[in-house]
Amino acid sequence: MQGQHRKDIYPGLEVGIILKKDQRSGNVTYGVVKNLLTSATFHSRGIKVRLEDGQIGRVCEIVEEDC
Repeated sequence: MQGQHRKDIYPGLEVGIILKKDQRSGNVTYGVVKNLLTSATFHSRGIKVRLEDGQIGRVCEIVEEDC
């Protein structure tokens, strides 16, 4: 699982998050980070973020950009 360290996540980054309603099913929602909601430097279940479309969830993966 990626997205447990706050230093790796920043506004504008494309990520996959798990919404609260999807925790049991594990469905991943993709979007771009608007802001970080977790103030701790590390969170075992993933840093909580708000996407640009307003959805809130914990980061489960960081979408890698091809250079």
